[in-house]
Amino acid sequence: MRILADLHTHTIASGHAYSTVNELAQAASEKGLQGLALTDHGPALPGGPHRYHFAAMRFIPRVIAGVRIFRGVEANIVNPQGELDLDQGVLGDLDFVMAGLHEGCGFCGRGIDQNTRAVLAAMENPRVNCISHPGNPFFPLHYQEVVQGALRTGTALEINNSSLIVSRKGSSRNCKDIARLCAAAGARILVGSDAHIAQGIGCFDEALRLIEEAGIAEEQVVNADWERLLGFLGLEE
Repeated sequence: MRILADLHTHTIASGHAYSTVNELAQAASEKGLQGLALTDHGPALPGGPHRYHFAAMRFIPRVIAGVRIFRGVEANIVNPQGELDLDQGVLGDLDFVMAGLHEGCGFCGRGIDQNTRAVLAAMENPRVNCISHPGNPFFPLHYQEVVQGALRTGTALEINNSSLIVSRKGSSRNCKDIARLCAAAGARILVGSDAHIAQGIGCFDEALRLIEEAGIAEEQVVNADWERLLGFLGLEE
């Protein structure tokens, strides 16, 4: 299975990442990727960019170094109602919206029931395409409910390569459980690098190994086929 677009990446705008838009695009080109989503953290995360950063993404070219650029965000879920830290107007102007639970954004220590409620509510938002790193052990979830919610809403669940090698220690077992449930249910999966520096772009090895072991079918992986990806995002070539 080959991943054609890295849909989870961070630039220096996130406040704790280390490469520019152009550096990420050049790295994507060198890795032979067709697409790259810029998904800096939403403004609720300490050090994250202001709302205006996302409102101004129209200035970013659609193609850089031969790579299709998807203007996006990794928005923060900020309450049990699934509210995000960007308004619907800004989200509607983006190509791709991930939503996830992060420390330091006012939604910590709520417990598995409220975490699950928040993620399920976020998936009901028609602007949300994907839930980022749902295997994060800091935010436990009822995985069966989350997978069924993803199936019902058409939302993808990310298998995050960084979670398996450097970030969110303890994610591996949770990600395996999520992948097995997705394989059984036929839910959509997205493979992301979660690169915070150009050298991390296109690094998917551990995530691919995990989903293959879980029995995820290629057609379930939204960024393993170009036409499937564009259809998933509601975009044209």
